[in-house]
Amino acid sequence: MRTPAIDALAKNVRTLMILGRHQAATARPSLIVTGPAGAGKTTALLQVGRACHLAHTRRHGTAAAGQVPVAYVLVPPAASAKTLATGFARYLGIPVATGMSQAQITNAVRHTYTAARVQLVMIDEVHRLTPRTTTSAQTADLLKDLTERIGATFVYVGIDVTATPLFTGVHGAQLAGRASLIDWAAFPTRLGDQEPFRDLITAMEAALDLRHHRRGSLPHLAPYLHQRTAGRIGSLARLIRRAAITALIDGTERITKTTREAIRLDHLAERHYRPRHQPARTP
Repeated sequence: MRTPAIDALAKNVRTLMILGRHQAATARPSLIVTGPAGAGKTTALLQVGRACHLAHTRRHGTAAAGQVPVAYVLVPPAASAKTLATGFARYLGIPVATGMSQAQITNAVRHTYTAARVQLVMIDEVHRLTPRTTTSAQTADLLKDLTERIGATFVYVGIDVTATPLFTGVHGAQLAGRASLIDWAAFPTRLGDQEPFRDLITAMEAALDLRHHRRGSLPHLAPYLHQRTAGRIGSLARLIRRAAITALIDGTERITKTTREAIRLDHLAERHYRPRHQPARTP
């Protein structure tokens, strides 16, 4: 679903890519997208990457054959600089032998990404790069090196990443100093005269294919759904999709209050909606 937040992210990415298109002397400007879990950051990132890929294909036609304009790298758990470099290599199928050094892997990545004309590199789950050893500095140096040697715009996405070692300290400050910041918060109920959360629910409801569902019933419940999901897109999508599947299974083909309340969402949403009652204190 296109949302104002996704449109804003796409506009920021496009602007940075244009700014960096002819910048060859130093690393191109980059972007940090940070926010709470379940807010839809990865979904938005993939949507923007898809739009960038399709735009590149339309612009260049048959000349785009063999080119990979967008790369998506998922940071593995407890990643070091070398395992992160290996992740870059695996995305484009670059063979990595057991005895290869980090420098050798990095050189192979730089050469192949340049040959594939990669223009946008999206690095997801960067909050995993939070070791309490000197490897945090090594990881920051690796990313700095890649941003300078690959002619692409880098986008870093993760949970509350601005305070992590990746973007702090002497090494991380160089990355942070080149990056703009988008704070991806939960969806607000109102934004000026607009109601973005209700608009999102309306778009999701329009995609439903339930014979007996009454149109407009879900947007009418926007305050309840916002409280139920804490304004998180991921939680909202899971609630509506699970309710729709339940309606198909039981044959009612409509989303009811009983159906909604019977669904258990992720722990963050449930804790927000059903907070535990504190026991009464004894005098």
